[in-house]
Amino acid sequence: MARLIVTLTLLVTLTGCTLSQVASVKGSAADAALSRTRKQVRMLDDIYKTTVVLITDKYVHGKDDFPAGSAAVALFEAVEKNGWHKVRLLDVAGDPIRNKNTAKDPFEKAGVAALKKGESYFEEVASKNGKQQLRAMTAIPVVSKKCIMCHENYKDAKAGEAIGALSYTLAVE
Repeated sequence: MARLIVTLTLLVTLTGCTLSQVASVKGSAADAALSRTRKQVRMLDDIYKTTVVLITDKYVHGKDDFPAGSAAVALFEAVEKNGWHKVRLLDVAGDPIRNKNTAKDPFEKAGVAALKKGESYFEEVASKNGKQQLRAMTAIPVVSKKCIMCHENYKDAKAGEAIGALSYTLAVE
């Protein structure tokens, strides 16, 4: 940040830019960082959901097999423990298998409400300890009959209906 300030000060001195022009450059950098973070969420979402579908398809054959969702939760915990980002698996249908999979804060509650209304993505930009964070939530629909093998409570879900969500928290950098 100090390097950016020095660079911008030098730019003002050498080019005669106004402060509003400098603020525009800083705003552009913030917009670019937010765009990169949104792209990162899309990439992570694709990786995580594809992984769960592949694990379910290739390794889950009966109720006694280790559920792909449990593997994903273990992965999410390791990712957060290693300081990368936070991602939580949430129930959207209102009948969670585990209580820890319920919406915990105002963002998650608003996101679940939006997904129940048919949205596939919900986000907000927040600040925590002086740093910007992107909070994002994506819908998880039932995509396979194997889902219902372990989640019988979703057997009446309509095609494309969100029964779950992934809730992300990433630093905007």
